[in-house]
Parts: sequence; structure tokens; C-alpha cells
Amino acid sequence: MPDETPTNPRPPRLLDPLREALRVRHHSLRTEQAYVHWTKRYILFHGKRHPRELGAAQVQEFLTWLAVEGGGSASTQGQALAALLFLYK
Repeated sequence: MPDETPTNPRPPRLLDPLREALRVRHHSLRTEQAYVHWTKRYILFHGKRHPRELGAAQVQEFLTWLAVEGGGSASTQGQALAALLFLYK
């Protein structure tokens, strides 16, 4: 494990800034948990690629998969979309 001293802190991982941004904006804990969940599923769906490498086409592909294959309801898709919009915002 790398040295995590104050002079050499661990760089923030993707989900840490996401959580921090949600907390700063006073979102509920359940919203934070849901947005982190959808972000993880999105990343795993695209073979663990960083969202920086992905774009609108990949978001559309994920949401389409969720609707067709994933058995997600309209509200589920809406929540996933909201999470991904927040991630990219």
C-alpha cells in the first residue's frame, strides 16, 4: 500500500469527490447512496472505463440497456439518468 502521510496523501478516487459534491449540496444519504450505486453500475457496464473516457453515446447505451435488458422501470431509469447527469455536471 502506498505511503499515505500528510505530505503524500492518497489521490481522491472517483467516488470520493462525487460523495463530497452531494454532501456540499445537502443531498440526503439515500440520494448519495443511489447516485454512487448508479455511477458504479455505469462504470462496470462499460468495462471499468473512467467516465472521463465516456460520453453522451455511452450514457444513452447504458440507459437503453437498463430499459430493455435490465428490467428497469421509468422511475429507475430517471434516477439513473439523474445520477449520471450529476456525475458529469
